[in-house]
Amino acid sequence: MATILVIEQVPHERLGTFAPVFKAAGAAIRTLKAYEAKAAWPAAVEACDALVVMGGPQSASELSTSPYLKREITLLQQALKAQKPILGVCLGAQLLATALGARVSKNEQKEIGWYPLMREPGAEGDPLMTVFGQTETVFQWHGDTFTLPKGAVQLASAPLCAQQAFRYGPNVYGLQFHVEVTEAMIRAWLQVNQAELASLKGVIDPSTIRQQVPQHLPRLKQLSDHVAQAFMRLIIKGKPHAQARPAAAAKR
Repeated sequence: MATILVIEQVPHERLGTFAPVFKAAGAAIRTLKAYEAKAAWPAAVEACDALVVMGGPQSASELSTSPYLKREITLLQQALKAQKPILGVCLGAQLLATALGARVSKNEQKEIGWYPLMREPGAEGDPLMTVFGQTETVFQWHGDTFTLPKGAVQLASAPLCAQQAFRYGPNVYGLQFHVEVTEAMIRAWLQVNQAELASLKGVIDPSTIRQQVPQHLPRLKQLSDHVAQAFMRLIIKGKPHAQARPAAAAKR
């Protein structure tokens, strides 16, 4: 059985639609709530077969405000050295980029809500990106961006934020956007981040975000299922003796 270490930055940003796909494939999920003072950090990265690092409001460019992020970067560097499969989402992608020596900074404009995503030439033949059309609509919630790590391949871009997805080596991925969100997660994020949204009045409209959920969420779920299934196959490929149940068994 493959073990996935999932690092959470805040209680409301979880695996979402990734979780049932991983579980249906037979993976054991170990959750590290990095924000908790008594978080049970692994003694060594060898204790897991893959890392999935989730998003959060913290900034990878301001590590002093959240000291445990330095510990996450060290863990990511250890996983990179051990050639473990890694999937970083939003802040997770920014931390991964930092671990690879890239720079994280404020984006010119926050992306919160539904935005267009464009495939880059590097996505051709990539296992995680095969179902993505030339343009898709994805969910975003971030204010930071990053430079493309040296040696990485850019997979996707967007008009307001150029770096949206990258691959490093054969099994390491950073996704700035969110495909894993559910309707309940979106509602929770809008509720928890009311102060931030109030400061963006006239730029970001929460009611529009909610209204667009039925239009975009079904396709987002298809993209999410594919990303999770493809990442799970990379994990199994790197763990020859692991037995995985067919990913198609995930509940739809």
